Amino acid sequence: MQQRLASTAKNLCRKILNHRNQIQSLKRPAPAPCDVFINHRCIDTKRTISGLLFDHLSRLGLHPFLDSKNMRPGDKLFDSIDRAIHECKVGVAVFSPRYCESYFCLHELALLMETKKRVIPIFCDVKPSQLHVKDNGLCSGEELQRFTYALEEAKYTVGLTFDTLEGNWSQFLKTAMDAVVHNLIEVDAGEIHKHRAYFMKNYYGRESR
Repeated sequence: MQQRLASTAKNLCRKILNHRNQIQSLKRPAPAPCDVFINHRCIDTKRTISGLLFDHLSRLGLHPFLDSKNMRPGDKLFDSIDRAIHECKVGVAVFSPRYCESYFCLHELALLMETKKRVIPIFCDVKPSQLHVKDNGLCSGEELQRFTYALEEAKYTVGLTFDTLEGNWSQFLKTAMDAVVHNLIEVDAGEIHKHRAYFMKNYYGRESR
């Protein structure tokens, strides 16, 4: 009788542990903080420049964010995108001919600029002068102003240009990767300097009291 009870208890424990393991396996691991946010019009560049940049940055051990790669069914669109932008160190804005038709592209760009992120513009098959925010009646006046300001700021930031039909893909990707890595290094160095200055200020401030 005691053996039977002990065996039953063991089986129950096993079932409980198995159930807990199943629950743990269903839990999503916390995503790593985003290093580089890739702002793009998905239908235009997901399979070309944006997708290739994501793959190359990932191979370097960095954590880029590309909505089609990082987001999963059930994720809240604005929550995931806004969190990644706030976390990122550098933004890459890939401008394509129909970029300004996307509300999400303009929202992401505006947030990148408003949070003072370092942004690298890439003008893909389009000139900066050809990009304009249009009033299609779907955005408020305040949003149009936000988007226009962000777009103008990006247009007057030194960036890269690329012609997908005649350009050298290998050379362009190398140049783009070098630009991203260089900017990441500069941002990291700036953060270290800020932390060091903050520490020194607090340290000597205490000594002078």
